[in-house]
Amino acid sequence: MPGTQSFDITTGCDLQEVDNAVNQATKEIQQRYDFKGLKVSIDFRRSENKIVLQAPDDYKLKAMWDVLQEKMIRRKVPIRNLQPGKVIPAAGGAVEQEIVLQQGIPTETARAIVKFIKEKKLKKVQAEIQADQVRVSCPSRDELQTVIALLREQDFGVELNFGNYRGV
Repeated sequence: MPGTQSFDITTGCDLQEVDNAVNQATKEIQQRYDFKGLKVSIDFRRSENKIVLQAPDDYKLKAMWDVLQEKMIRRKVPIRNLQPGKVIPAAGGAVEQEIVLQQGIPTETARAIVKFIKEKKLKKVQAEIQADQVRVSCPSRDELQTVIALLREQDFGVELNFGNYRGV
């Protein structure tokens, strides 16, 4: 009897790359003419998995967000894992926005992934939620590759990473 093959579906951002992108965006914003003399900041809160943007108005905040996204793309940080919050007024007439970094697959998304895999009715493919990831197992490696191909075609709202391949 053949052994069981498996892989894990995860998501997340490399926090060091996020930190580098934030530093690059901060440098660019400090150098830009349209931001000279303005009180703006990009604060990366690593322990909270969050970035906080502060600017004098919505227009400058949007410009900062665009610069930050550009730097994230260059550093290969998945933009889909950045969830911008609402723009809220801050002290002194300024505005602030929190951007949450998605680390781990949310429960609702994990359920949607498992449901999607089960709806495809692939032979002997099992999918189970394990904390903030989904483990897919099957005796056939070809079936697992089919699952990966099907998942890549779908949009679950986060960047999916496939790894931790095992043959037992």
